[in-house]
Amino acid sequence: MRAAPRACFRSGFAFGLGLFGGGVSWVYVSLSQFGGMPAPLAGLATFLFCAFIALFPAAAGWLQARVPAADGARACLVIPAAWTLFEWLRGWILTGFPWLSAGYAATGWPPQGYAPLLGAYGLSFITLGAAGMLWGLVTKKKIRFLVLLVAVVGVGQALRTVDWTAPVGEPVRAALLQGNIEQEMKFRAERYARILETYARLAEETSARLIILPETAVPRFYDGVEPEYLARLDAAAKRNGGDLLLGVPYREAQDRYYNSVVTLGTAPRQIYHKVHLVPFGEFVPPGFGWVLHVLQIPLSDFSRGSPAQTPLAVAGQRVAVNICYEDAFGDEIARSLPEATLLVNVSNVAWFGDSLAPSQHLQIARLRAIETGRMHLTAANSGVTAAIDRDGRVLAQLPQFAAGRLEIAAQGYAGATPYVRLRDWPTLVGALLALAIASLIAAAKRSR
Repeated sequence: MRAAPRACFRSGFAFGLGLFGGGVSWVYVSLSQFGGMPAPLAGLATFLFCAFIALFPAAAGWLQARVPAADGARACLVIPAAWTLFEWLRGWILTGFPWLSAGYAATGWPPQGYAPLLGAYGLSFITLGAAGMLWGLVTKKKIRFLVLLVAVVGVGQALRTVDWTAPVGEPVRAALLQGNIEQEMKFRAERYARILETYARLAEETSARLIILPETAVPRFYDGVEPEYLARLDAAAKRNGGDLLLGVPYREAQDRYYNSVVTLGTAPRQIYHKVHLVPFGEFVPPGFGWVLHVLQIPLSDFSRGSPAQTPLAVAGQRVAVNICYEDAFGDEIARSLPEATLLVNVSNVAWFGDSLAPSQHLQIARLRAIETGRMHLTAANSGVTAAIDRDGRVLAQLPQFAAGRLEIAAQGYAGATPYVRLRDWPTLVGALLALAIASLIAAAKRSR
């Protein structure tokens, strides 16, 4: 089974190029359709991006080939460990891009029971390990692979029955608003009044105590929004005895502004500033200022919020807010726990058109709910707006590309899963140990 490291690097790169070329092809839509980049240049940029992140599975292929191990240990330990380590690096280097982690494939299946213990990267190890056991069963015809596979799946299913967190307080009625504002029209002055009216009407028609608007629902700095409009939203929330979360750009100084969520309603005003910004979409790395002249993306140089922000105390809940892309970073979501009782994501995935991105984002949100043992509410401009229970089940969702309001009884939870307390450390240490153990087993066999 062992092949030359260079050959494994090439195979890993080819696999990665196919995986990301298909899986994140929506980058092209953002650059070409909404970023104003000429189609050939957008295609080249998308290819180069996919080629760069394909280097991580390529490096995983190279590493597993360098580790001496028997075929069974290689399939069940070495390959999963190498993949997991480089998947983690992909989610960290250059601010990280953890999209399409292998662990998400387990969502909705028995192995998802490991998520509250090990998170997405741990699920990647488990998923690939199970694939290795299946390979061993088919090719080696050894019963031990079947025993291992049944044990891994069985334990995962048993873990799904564990209540890592407990309900706290009464459920709160929440309304998730989906304005379906066309991305190409969102920042045009002539559409501004219509956008405001869309969200005001949706907010005023609900009796929910917690009203949630999407990311940058109001496409103007908070200090530039008409006071009478903010008063209108404030009154809608107070009429229900609750609060409203408004996605809006927030300016603190002339050269310092944030992608934010501001509260209105009965609670004192609170603000969440987005922490994990999207490179080139929300901030420009040093030395790349020229990119702004190529891309036509409004508000593309946000400042980074503090990582130590507290949950928002609204409608009787303590809400851990995250904005769009932040949902992909499980260890960062866990920072607000166990204090937070509810997870809320506000997004504008309209940047990526009718692509795979919204469905992928929904799957990511499902795993965040499982990892943390919390309900997860997502309000997105054009979808997918959804309510997810702590077991990762989608309780309700709105159709994409249609304005609407999703109302749901949102239950808060208290307590901390093992993943919330330990984050990714057990998985990283376990992956390194797996490589070491496989090497030691191989060395022991050679010495006989």
